[in-house]
Amino acid sequence: MENILSAPATAAECAEQESTLVLEHLTAADAMAIGKSILELAPVLVPGRPVAVHLETDNHPLFVYFMDGTGAGNADWIIKKKNVARKFDRSSWAVRLEFLEREADFQTETGLDPDLFRAEGGAVPLVVRGKGRVGTLIVSGLAGWEDHALAIAGLQRWLAT
Repeated sequence: MENILSAPATAAECAEQESTLVLEHLTAADAMAIGKSILELAPVLVPGRPVAVHLETDNHPLFVYFMDGTGAGNADWIIKKKNVARKFDRSSWAVRLEFLEREADFQTETGLDPDLFRAEGGAVPLVVRGKGRVGTLIVSGLAGWEDHALAIAGLQRWLAT
């Protein structure tokens, strides 16, 4: 495993990446395994930096873990980024890149409340084959692109098992 994080540089690259992240199912056990995969990668990919991991269906949480050093601020960011991924059916990083590429301000153009919506990396739609988006995976605690990259790395690792 390469110990370097990277995130797509364009919205198109994000869309291509997201198209490969299709699950066959999402159970509570799956969510726990995905979350644990992220938590196992974090000390390798971002040593000494605390992260919060949250996976949920559209109805309720399935896995939540806040490393020591995270807190209420991370919980707030989880909500804001999750709301963006759910509203736009894309990762919050892809939405951010889309607005940056158009040189548009996300908050101004959408009119969405910044206390509830932030186009910043870290929230990834959980898509099940034949069902579409059924939930969201969110990582908080790093720079936005790093949150996205760590979430994707953990999800890809789990999908490869």
